[in-house]
Amino acid sequence: MPFIAIFVGIVLLIKGGDWLMRSAVSLSLRLNIPKIVIGMTVVSFATSAPELIVSIKSALLGHPDLALGNVIGSNIANLGLVLAITIIISPISVNSNFYKTDWPMMMSATILFFLFIFFDHKLSVFEGAIMFILLICFLFYLIFFQTETVIDDFSDNKNILSFLQIAYYLVVGGFSLWLGSETLIKGAVALAQENGVSERIISISIISVGTSIPELSASVIAIINKEKAISIGNLIGSNIFNLLAVLGITSIIAPVDVVDMGLLDNDIWWMIGFSFLILPLVFIFKRNQLSRIEGLILLTIYFLFIYILISG
Repeated sequence: MPFIAIFVGIVLLIKGGDWLMRSAVSLSLRLNIPKIVIGMTVVSFATSAPELIVSIKSALLGHPDLALGNVIGSNIANLGLVLAITIIISPISVNSNFYKTDWPMMMSATILFFLFIFFDHKLSVFEGAIMFILLICFLFYLIFFQTETVIDDFSDNKNILSFLQIAYYLVVGGFSLWLGSETLIKGAVALAQENGVSERIISISIISVGTSIPELSASVIAIINKEKAISIGNLIGSNIFNLLAVLGITSIIAPVDVVDMGLLDNDIWWMIGFSFLILPLVFIFKRNQLSRIEGLILLTIYFLFIYILISG
């Protein structure tokens, strides 16, 4: 029964995030908001909606390990699973934004999160506010100073919804996110209690992969349809939003305390390791490109991480 609840919750989160993004992007385009602003704000927040809702609900319901494990696990899955599968299917090129902005910002957000939580084992309201303010500054820089960006497929006029459709998808998407988060969290807690497994392991191994499915499906579909170039910056950007927006907003609403020290003794180090590993992989085999070899390396390390997590 808990597995059914988790599955239903993940499906509702995926569909809810998709509906929310469709409505938000269409509304932005109808209001003549610049496409670069849409890509860097509306789309990014919409694709991070599942992680945000799950983390906030988990913290409010007294399950902080689910909130933290969801984000840490999603960041690991984005690089070790989603990026790996993407570049195994089709190699991607790395542009100058990776060196100048994307990777340095991801590492900065990762280290900041590490410093905030490692020593006192909690994220306070003040620390969450700092993280969110840093995100706002980063978005300001992207919008006004970075000229290169990837415009989402929804920017095509043929995909713009009517105002009635926008209202419908906003309501249905928001309700799906709420119901999906409720179902997923209850299923995860029940699964942990029935099997004597910690909520941290459930969140790292199952919930995080589920909330990363939107990024995976979007990447694979884009490759199959050859609709746009896949940029490593998209997944790195998702990791930045997960840390600064999801955990920042969550800790502002409800301060997050670490219960299972495995998050700090093991999981956070894997997240830092995956984040750092992307940089040398760009140079090892073929400069400025991530190919199938790098994908297999990332995927192997990810499965090793999951094996150690479950067996430990």
